[in-house]
Amino acid sequence: MITNRAIMKRIILSVVLALATLGIASAQKYCVIDSEKVFKSLDEYNKAMTQLDELGKSYQTEVDNRYKSIESLYNNYMAQKASLSASTRATIEKQILEKEDAAQRYQQEVFGENGELMKKRVELIKPIQTKVFAAIEAYAKANGYDLVLDKASNASILYLNNAIDHTAQVIEQLKR
Repeated sequence: MITNRAIMKRIILSVVLALATLGIASAQKYCVIDSEKVFKSLDEYNKAMTQLDELGKSYQTEVDNRYKSIESLYNNYMAQKASLSASTRATIEKQILEKEDAAQRYQQEVFGENGELMKKRVELIKPIQTKVFAAIEAYAKANGYDLVLDKASNASILYLNNAIDHTAQVIEQLKR
């Protein structure tokens, strides 16, 4: 049977371990940066995003035009269907299906995971990301930080003391 004395020893040991852990954790130097704010502070990033938005809109217009063409072809077919022979109906139905497949392939080619828009995004944004991440790393090393947290992409930060937010300093370093 566990005695009160054994329980007290466990509680004291737990408290000592917790305090030791806090002491070790507090010895780590860290800061918080809002990478989204850093990126948006750069003209080259904003220009790249504008260019990508415009490219995406032009691709979307082309996709929409292809589907409108298919819809028009289908509506004409439906209006004439009764007067067409079976072989003509089959030919037109096949054309409609082929155009739909082609439109879907095109949509995947431009908007898919490995599509043209994603390739362009990598081409335009990757060098900027490399520059920003290098600036963050240089800032952290120069100021002795062991850990840099990004508050832009971490929704689990429930409280943040602005004293540890070093976004402005990284932006300043990038603009030098």
